[in-house]
Amino acid sequence: MIKGVMFDFSGTLLRVESTQEWLAAALAETGILTGEEEFGETVRRLTEYGALPGGPSPQHMPAHLETPWDQRDISAERHRAAYCGLIHAAGVTDPELVRALYDRHMTPAAWRPYPDTEATLRALRRRGLPVAVVSNIGWDLRPIFRAHGLDELVDAYVLSFELGVQKPDPVIFKAACDRLGLAPADVLMVGDSREADGGARVLGCPVHFVDHLPVDRRPGALAQLLDLLGPA
Repeated sequence: MIKGVMFDFSGTLLRVESTQEWLAAALAETGILTGEEEFGETVRRLTEYGALPGGPSPQHMPAHLETPWDQRDISAERHRAAYCGLIHAAGVTDPELVRALYDRHMTPAAWRPYPDTEATLRALRRRGLPVAVVSNIGWDLRPIFRAHGLDELVDAYVLSFELGVQKPDPVIFKAACDRLGLAPADVLMVGDSREADGGARVLGCPVHFVDHLPVDRRPGALAQLLDLLGPA
């Protein structure tokens, strides 16, 4: 019987804005002007190098960034170094724009909850099931949840950069179960990555996957959990 639920963050409960929106917001903040052709090419290269945290994975990884990339979620410093390195590799070299791009993705405006996120979390709260957010991340996402009215529906946050451990290491899932005060077998892990989130299976946690899709293309994947959990 499920007594609690762990959720991944990016691609599960919320989704980051598109690369086009990300770049446009940073350009507007810095006052840097670009032509339509240059803008489109910069979007293409930022996408190719996976420079937007929470966005598409890199198609190319410069050799000097391989280690920072593998360890990016262990600390805030490594996260910034890895993604600023990818932004630079994509051809964005203006220091002010690099900073604006990296900082932008940590703002509430850059994230949108999936259509059924709030309703699903509220339904779990009504059922008395505690919720933990377990994320591989290099910064504090709590302000994102507060800004979107979701923080009151989360009982614990277990973030890799605070723990110094990344999924799929079972240590991070064990920490979440401990904070919920539940045995792993009683806690469902919900995420979009079979590799990272699937690590919870090592502890005996049941696991459920959702697709990492744009917000407007995934209206009800989380709500289906309620059917899996059975009658309230």
